[in-house]
Amino acid sequence: MKITKIRKSYVFFFGLIFLLIHSSGVLASGDGSGSQTLLTSIGIAILAASVMAFIAHFLKQPLLLAYISAGIIIGPNIGFGFIGNEQDIETISHIGLVLLLFMIGLEIDVKKLKEVGKSLFFAGTLQFIICVTIGLGFFSLIGYTIGGGNYDLLYLAVCCSLSSTAIVVKLLYSKLELDTLAGRLTLGILIFQDIWAIITLSIQANLASPDIMLILFSFVKGALVVLISLLLSKYVLPRIFKAVAKTPEIVLITSLGWCFLICGISGFFGLSLEMGALIAGVAISTFPYNHDVIAKIVYVRDFFITLFFVALGMMITNPADNPEVLIYSAVAALFLVASRFLSIYPILYALKNGNRVSLLTSINLSQISEFSLVIAALGLAAGHISPGILTIIIFTFVITSVASTYMIKYSDPIQRFLSRIVSLIGFRDIGTEKSQTFESDQKEIAILGFYTTASSLINEMESFELTNEEGVRILDKVVVIDFNPEVHKKLMGKGIKTYYGDISHVDTLLNSGIEQAKIVISTIPDSILVNTDNLKLLRNIKKVNPQAKIIVTAESPKLAIELYENGAHYVLMPRVLTAENLMEVLKTLLNRDSNDVLKEELEMLKGRKEILE
Repeated sequence: MKITKIRKSYVFFFGLIFLLIHSSGVLASGDGSGSQTLLTSIGIAILAASVMAFIAHFLKQPLLLAYISAGIIIGPNIGFGFIGNEQDIETISHIGLVLLLFMIGLEIDVKKLKEVGKSLFFAGTLQFIICVTIGLGFFSLIGYTIGGGNYDLLYLAVCCSLSSTAIVVKLLYSKLELDTLAGRLTLGILIFQDIWAIITLSIQANLASPDIMLILFSFVKGALVVLISLLLSKYVLPRIFKAVAKTPEIVLITSLGWCFLICGISGFFGLSLEMGALIAGVAISTFPYNHDVIAKIVYVRDFFITLFFVALGMMITNPADNPEVLIYSAVAALFLVASRFLSIYPILYALKNGNRVSLLTSINLSQISEFSLVIAALGLAAGHISPGILTIIIFTFVITSVASTYMIKYSDPIQRFLSRIVSLIGFRDIGTEKSQTFESDQKEIAILGFYTTASSLINEMESFELTNEEGVRILDKVVVIDFNPEVHKKLMGKGIKTYYGDISHVDTLLNSGIEQAKIVISTIPDSILVNTDNLKLLRNIKKVNPQAKIIVTAESPKLAIELYENGAHYVLMPRVLTAENLMEVLKTLLNRDSNDVLKEELEMLKGRKEILE
């Protein structure tokens, strides 16, 4: 069956290649009119993007790389020259750029910025500034300058300071790490980077004449556009969207109309259309219908975005004409990775996030952003940089995107290796400054790993004030072992003993003082555990504490049976417990007034104050 699928895939792949080569000849034989040439360019670009996307899918590489590669292959500089008139594809790709920035604006949740903690605020604010500062110093050392209409140095420093939201979110989502502390810090810093990119775009138009008054005036005009868009989105748009909500086609057209309306207002005030698209997106990002807008517009955007990145690929100059470009791109990629560790790790470590979280966040952000490609493309169009700089930035994007795919995939072993190095240098991890053993105050219950179920369990223990045979509060006899510094602080604040460490290591279990615990609990399913599973945990617990009663978690009946056969005293199955609880809810709703049930549930939920909300 698998072989048949592979054969079909290869047939499809070679069919696409044949279609691309054949179509390029047929389409290019048009009458040469403007419309025919434009249609030819679009057709060839989409076919080439399809072939390269197919290859990227099998190699598990980002699609953006596939689109850029397609542009290189069909472009006049390096490839076969299937498209000779780059202006045609640039016209369509410019629309894609506007829609890309509109989508980025939609996905910037301003409300979340109000909820940021101290670690995220300082890391998000300072990371960009530190990266740009050291970037200016580094790239000036290797020969790049600024002045006289040349802004190569500035663009390299700024573009290497931004990371890719698309790549990071996709990779962290596939690893189920978006909701970890490192994942949340990563996404938060990306939001701050988007804001820095917006500021960069607002200044970019005035680089040719960097008069402070002109820059301040552009900010005033930008603020005025923001104010107009916010007023419209608050008092006009809700009524419009409410009226057309049940007609998807009109929602799509209305969304696009809103985007281009704000672009038009932005153009009227002398700002770029791209800036207007960003403002249009941000203005409605906090409203309930923004998710519906994203769902409707995403496919239209993807079509134009494909053409935008294909166009970028066609702009890449031939490295054979200037081999130093590849060397500079590799150097820029190495600098970018190093700059993330220099700008993010020290801040997070100083704010007591521990080596693990600080290093993981730095690893997650070690690539250049698609936003950087946008900024560089606009810089080339404005005459701020040479085509060679755009080529370096694109090649840096390619190198770091490929490298980041594997860095994030193997982030845990990488951070463990780096943790040993920074520990040797003197950066001690959380909990190593003083002994964490609890031999003088033995614990009866050990919770291995702290996630949502453990958080709710602690809440239940607090609510019912459970005590043991001696009348001692159960919470006073609990120890939690986890490597989330945020959890560590909150539990210690509640007077609950915690041990900072990785539960996948036997040494952590030995040093945490659980050998005398009566009950050891693992509430985290295998899909979320890192470098271990419940079966391995069960075996390690039995080695450390053979007398303990062990509770572990399973996501399937088959695994639950295996855990019981290996000595588990109870296997927690969330799906079964959820189904049993749901049956009780069904019985309740069938026999009682639903409003009464709703009131009870709301009172219960409002009264819960958990560690993990």
